[in-house]
Amino acid sequence: MSTCLPLADPDTVAVLSPDPSGNDPWVWGEAARLDRLRLLDLRTGAVKTPDVFQGRHVAELAERPGGGMLAILTQESAVPDPGELRPRLHLFDTATGEVRELGAAAVSARSLAWWEGPDGWHVAYVARTPPGLAGGNAVMDVALSDGEHRNLTEGLPVCPLSLAPGGLALVADGLDSAIYRLDPATRKFSEILPLKGLALWLTAGADGATVAMARSHAHEPLSVFAGPVHGPLVRRGDTAPELRAIEWGAHERLSYRAQDGLELDALLILPPGRSRQDGPFSLVTIVHSGPYARWADQLLLQAHEPAQWLAADGHAVFLPNPRRGMGHGHAFATNGIIGGQEWHDVLTGIDLLVEQGVADPLRLGIAGWSHGGYLAAWAVGHTDRFKRALVIAGISDWGMLAATGELGAFESALGGSTGWEGVGPHPHDERSPISYASAIRTPVLIVHGAEDTNVPLSQAQFLHRALRRFEVEHEFVVYPREGHIIAERNHRIDLLRRTRAWFSRLNGR
Repeated sequence: MSTCLPLADPDTVAVLSPDPSGNDPWVWGEAARLDRLRLLDLRTGAVKTPDVFQGRHVAELAERPGGGMLAILTQESAVPDPGELRPRLHLFDTATGEVRELGAAAVSARSLAWWEGPDGWHVAYVARTPPGLAGGNAVMDVALSDGEHRNLTEGLPVCPLSLAPGGLALVADGLDSAIYRLDPATRKFSEILPLKGLALWLTAGADGATVAMARSHAHEPLSVFAGPVHGPLVRRGDTAPELRAIEWGAHERLSYRAQDGLELDALLILPPGRSRQDGPFSLVTIVHSGPYARWADQLLLQAHEPAQWLAADGHAVFLPNPRRGMGHGHAFATNGIIGGQEWHDVLTGIDLLVEQGVADPLRLGIAGWSHGGYLAAWAVGHTDRFKRALVIAGISDWGMLAATGELGAFESALGGSTGWEGVGPHPHDERSPISYASAIRTPVLIVHGAEDTNVPLSQAQFLHRALRRFEVEHEFVVYPREGHIIAERNHRIDLLRRTRAWFSRLNGR
């Protein structure tokens, strides 16, 4: 697969494509070929491959406004671990072939963008906030005048998602989103356009005056919006107009405090046409992935995020945003440990809904995908309050995940250790749901993709074997050909039907 970028020169296109030589496809881990930079001459069809960055994977590039200079991110490998751990930033002059090194970039660097300040040109990118592997994103900035990498978003209570020309940044802001703009004089970001709900994939004209992105809010499916950067943004097409004929469950925004006083937000979705006064309802809590992710105020119809699907079957659905997620800045994203305070944040929200008469304490279910699946498995090993659980692509053992998952170093940062750090006891054992499997009494539906490289199938097999050993009611479903996200239509339909049938038992059906 190749990536093409038109350049200011109308006769030239930059192409990133795999290098057919220099890698042994029979050596494990090297099958993902390194991408090289190539320049395609549209007049002659000739392809020039500059003799630069050999031995490194060219991950991303962005041309300076006006042309001539490329900012380029490279990695030592095309696979995330170790590729994302030690990226480097370079400048490449397409006219002269000259290369200038801008040094090591922060972990998981991406979303390159140029901007011009009083001291000349800068290159900015989004990355994990240094120095940790697990935490929030930051906008890192490099002035060409000195080459130093600086954090421009330190202390901001929002989380940058992507950058665009004109000094623009799309950010996650609680349950909503926003466009921020950089002041070149102060190097500070400030909000210029709030966006209700979810916004993704910001792009902009060269001057940043016109923008486009994908947006979803409450009962509106994800669609492309565009317009002037200060608004209004207009929907440019309609991805699913037939969905407007459906009566969806109402969204209610929740705010509450954790046990230690930390402010939290969440969504509550009630069955269509119902209100709080009709409660208490059976309550299914769906925990988001990540942990560095969030629930925005968006239409949730995916097979692995079936909030409206469950609401349509008569359940209230609780969508909490516990600590370590995005939308509230880096400090929030590094607060506490997984399976600890984040779990108590979820429980506190459930207790609040029970106290308010929304949730029936005898009809509670919990579900999640990826890290959400981890917390669902963690939940049933720590309490018997839940009568049904759904674990999709979930983590059961952090030590094994660090050894077998494609993001091993990141997983060990979350789990706290790896299996090769002596004989233990290991922090990752204390944080792994499998360690508490003997306490599980809740029926569990385990779902996984056979070809998942992010959270390998062995995670589900481990949980399945433990539940079988302890004679816990459960079902184990493996979808062939699927990776971390269930993608094939028939598999998605099957998962939705299984999910509905599994949780319908909360209501005796």
